[in-house]
Amino acid sequence: MGRPRTNDETVKERLVEAATELFATRPRESITVRALAAAAGAATAAVYTLFGSKDALINEVRARAVGGLFHVLSQVPDSDDPLADIHALSVAYRCWAREHTHLYTVLFGGVQTFDPTGAVGTGDPVRPLLEAIDRALAASTLTGDATSIALSIWVTLHGLVTLELAGALDTATAEAALQSAIPATLRGWSTAEGRPRGRSDTGCI
Repeated sequence: MGRPRTNDETVKERLVEAATELFATRPRESITVRALAAAAGAATAAVYTLFGSKDALINEVRARAVGGLFHVLSQVPDSDDPLADIHALSVAYRCWAREHTHLYTVLFGGVQTFDPTGAVGTGDPVRPLLEAIDRALAASTLTGDATSIALSIWVTLHGLVTLELAGALDTATAEAALQSAIPATLRGWSTAEGRPRGRSDTGCI
């Protein structure tokens, strides 16, 4: 019989999970291949066998964070009210962050750099938001630059989510803040015909 494989998909998943937690809770520079392997209960060689390098493992964690958030946001259906869709995307963003705390922290805590002026790829998490904003601009309910509008919404959301994940806001307070903060942000970009109202559907299922 041949030797059983020790560096298999199970070990790969453990390494990704360990790397996600470590990069969410410790400075990137302090995390060694040995520390990653030890946290996953694997040999140091497993990192190189399964990923090729520490940087490649970091890229895998980043890809999962980006892909997970994009998947959730892209599942939010379009309606005939793009401002309502922006609200729904905001709720989905917060819910994903609450369910995937470490991935969220990794995504916006150093491994991923948010570049609002860069090219938006097909799987970029900001794409569904930009598409909703474009529809609102076409309907003359918002006015301004789409990227600037998206950035202002993201700043509002990121601030709220970061405070909630840090324990500074409880669930009820965060939901109430989301109900008022997103419409308030949109009002700054709204035309007279497109004044958004606060919404009550802010909770995660």
